[in-house]
Amino acid sequence: MELEELRVAVSTGEIDSVVVGFTDHYGRTMGKRFDADFFLESCVEDGTHGCDYLLTVDMEMDPVEGFAYANWEKGYGDFHLVPDLGTLRPAGWTSGTAFVLCDVIDDRTHEPVSVAPRSILRRQVDALTKAGFSVAAASELEFFLFRDSYRNAHAKSYRDLEAAGWYVEDYHLLQASRVEDYVGAARRAMRDSEIPVENSKGEAAIGQHELNIRYAEVLDMADRHVVMKQGMKELADALGMSVTFMAKPDSAQPGNSCHIHLSLWKDGVNVFADQAGADDDGRSDLFRWFLGGWIHHAPDLMPFVAPTINSYKRYRDQSWAPTRLAWSTDNRTAGFRVVGTGSGLRIENRIPGADVNPYLAYAAALASGLDGIANQIEPPEEFRGDVYASDVERVPGNLRDAVDRFEASAAARRFFGDLVVDHYTHHLRTEIGAHEAAVSDWEMARYFERI
Repeated sequence: MELEELRVAVSTGEIDSVVVGFTDHYGRTMGKRFDADFFLESCVEDGTHGCDYLLTVDMEMDPVEGFAYANWEKGYGDFHLVPDLGTLRPAGWTSGTAFVLCDVIDDRTHEPVSVAPRSILRRQVDALTKAGFSVAAASELEFFLFRDSYRNAHAKSYRDLEAAGWYVEDYHLLQASRVEDYVGAARRAMRDSEIPVENSKGEAAIGQHELNIRYAEVLDMADRHVVMKQGMKELADALGMSVTFMAKPDSAQPGNSCHIHLSLWKDGVNVFADQAGADDDGRSDLFRWFLGGWIHHAPDLMPFVAPTINSYKRYRDQSWAPTRLAWSTDNRTAGFRVVGTGSGLRIENRIPGADVNPYLAYAAALASGLDGIANQIEPPEEFRGDVYASDVERVPGNLRDAVDRFEASAAARRFFGDLVVDHYTHHLRTEIGAHEAAVSDWEMARYFERI
């Protein structure tokens, strides 16, 4: 949606509100709702402000001590939210509303806040552009759908929820037709939000689905990913239903993935493909080195790909989630699956779950791939067969191990800087501490009577 289109829609009464948002370190969309006339009068030019504590709070919105970026001693001041008008779009899941994402800018230096997720990805995109490349990207988001509203799910402590289906419906058209009241509405809502939709399908668990949107330039794709999750949650809420993007909401079923697809482009050509045709597999040196860097740095950058305690419960053999750092051609047991040919050649990273913050996951991919090209990092030999049954290096098994490796990683500090690494290390360690202090249902069932 162009700004002039918004002006016309506001003048006719079609749009009366503009949502101004950004993502915090969890990937949650935060922001304000503006009267549309005031947005046009003031916010377009001047932006708005938010409290910098928003990049230090935990999931319960409690300020967490120990961050260098913002703290009680500094008084929790403001940062500047500057709308990126390239992200302006109708909010197709509701009426009378437009939606725009913002860059988070430091009020004193007028530079992007370095620890803000969109800033982190922007820096990698700038490095990519400087190297003469662009990246086409796509997020494949899976979700579980329930007939309970979010409020009822909370009241039930998220137990005994009514799944939208009652048997595994992977590609089943009959079972999928039974959830068209929500999934069909979601497809149309994304389309009406100027997010091109390709298709939806049932997935490999009960009540699980996937809605696929068209690939785009990498920053645009991350923005689409964020808007899509926000819109789908609001739509479910309005329909008295709920969706979850948790990586592993049910220990007995496959988890929610977010496979991310990338290809590298220059002057309108996919440079992953071997243009000279000399390579028997049709893949270029740039493809090989990008893949090599991505795999090589994956263990060090796992917190940007698997950011929650729950993320690591998804990595189980024979679960459709990858468990090892192998690559293979069109092989769903591998962490890195190579698909397509020619201009469609791309790398699919199957490690991220649907709980991923897309800005951080894509930033990790670009930093790793560019380093692979710069240092001509060779990938391991292509794996053929069942990767689950191999002795290939496993992905980290829990968030604590992943964070320890991230904090100690010279590569992570070289890619993102000490401030970013230390900020996210502290954030994630706070999450780990909260988990370890909590008394779980598992503990109650196991120990209440029998210990």
